[in-house]
Amino acid sequence: MRGNSQTPQKYGIGQSQSERAASRILKHLTQLRNDLRFNLFLSYMSKFKPASRLQQLTEQVAKMGGEEITPKFETLQLHAGAEPDPHTKSRATPIYATTSFVFNDSAHGARLFGLKEFGNIYSRIMNPTVDVLEKRIAALEGGVAALAASSGQAAQFMAIAALAGVGDNIVSTSNLYGGTYNQLKVFMPRLGITTKFVNGDDPQEFKKLIDEKTKAVYLESIGNPRYNVPDFEAIVKVAHEAGVPVMVDNTFGAGGYFCRPIEFGADIVVHSATKWIGGHGTTIGGIVVDAGKFDWGTPEARKRFPQMTEPSEGYHGLKFWDTFGAMTFIIRLRVEILRDLGAALNPFAAQQLILGAETLSLRCERHAQNAQHLAEWLEKNENVAWVSYPGLKSHSSHELAKKYLPRGFGGVLSFGVKGGQKAGSQVVDNFKLISNLANVGDSKTLAIHPWTTTHEQLSDEEKMNSGVTDDLIRISVGTEHIDDIIADFVQSFKASATKPEAEGEPANGEKTGNTKAGGDMAGAT
Repeated sequence: MRGNSQTPQKYGIGQSQSERAASRILKHLTQLRNDLRFNLFLSYMSKFKPASRLQQLTEQVAKMGGEEITPKFETLQLHAGAEPDPHTKSRATPIYATTSFVFNDSAHGARLFGLKEFGNIYSRIMNPTVDVLEKRIAALEGGVAALAASSGQAAQFMAIAALAGVGDNIVSTSNLYGGTYNQLKVFMPRLGITTKFVNGDDPQEFKKLIDEKTKAVYLESIGNPRYNVPDFEAIVKVAHEAGVPVMVDNTFGAGGYFCRPIEFGADIVVHSATKWIGGHGTTIGGIVVDAGKFDWGTPEARKRFPQMTEPSEGYHGLKFWDTFGAMTFIIRLRVEILRDLGAALNPFAAQQLILGAETLSLRCERHAQNAQHLAEWLEKNENVAWVSYPGLKSHSSHELAKKYLPRGFGGVLSFGVKGGQKAGSQVVDNFKLISNLANVGDSKTLAIHPWTTTHEQLSDEEKMNSGVTDDLIRISVGTEHIDDIIADFVQSFKASATKPEAEGEPANGEKTGNTKAGGDMAGAT
């Protein structure tokens, strides 16, 4: 059900980076021309004109001389998923503020509802503006397709709901954003889905917890709040050997700029697009990206995930895997899960997120530069007991970060201020440039003292187990000039009750990533 825009032919891509796969697929065009699955696949990637799109791809590969064209990230963030509107010639993506779309005739409507043809029906299921955002993020992440949602929490919930049901379980790291922890630990069990938490991210610990009812292994690309970087390839190997897909929250990976989990074997990527993708603290949204690589058709997968291969009650016995192949997960996510839950992204929010994506690489370069500079400065400051940032050699994930985060080590860090809770609160309160609020990924630098805010409702023991001590301050480093950011720290330290002679809290080793987290709960917004 794709929208009224498509990726520019001149960049050699269709939906996301699937032209790379298309160049290989086209070697078999002769026998595939009449294949229903292939034609529906091309229809999904284009303007619902399989034959026309097939011809375009054929001509394109011929012009390429059989070689693949892979646009760079900086080009994809501006062009993937959109070209000038064919009717108005608008260069910017229009906002399609409509609930529904006119059918050519009754037969056309019947084909759309029966999934025999893809097209726009109702904006709860898809919308042309939202479609551009979906295609763009899929391209940036290297997936075959994506689905946008009303928030990151909604995206994550729908992705899990597409895999698991009553009696099933998820195996997850304990190094999680607080909202994710709550969803997995508190909310999901009400629906009959439980989570087994691994204390850290040791691949062998994941292996021990996977059983016949496990429907996904769940990770964060950069853990919040410890900023640990898991060994994706090792964990993916363990999960895939057991026949289980890997889902990665890549919010801190910034839309694929810092980290692209699909390149290392992840099957599903989720995002809070609110953060770096939007980048300006204006818009709530989420994204699910399908790598298109998990084989739902193996005997093991058919047993573990019957919803992907058995007849769909809602579509007169249609079998998703037999019909859609590699795009089974994302299409089912749209036409069954999103359709029924209704957590759709509205086109106005999509337009804001599209604008954010267009400057993603530029902002992330500055985020990473500023974060690295600030982390090194804090590490030498007499008011600071410890600093946690994967770009520091002192961080236990530093070597893995160099492998999996080739463009930079992210835009968030934490540090412990000497003087404990009182000093920590005062440092945050005395910032003048830096804002005290519960968000990350904004172009403005943000700070929060979790002990007295996001984790205030917990006991002291629970706070410590979650990786939060009373001296911890989290900084989402913005794109301001680094000298101005540091100047705000200098004046705040002077005005606060920090104690340069103090050694800081003894449990602070956890924040640097030098020890495993002490409990299940972790993170905050």
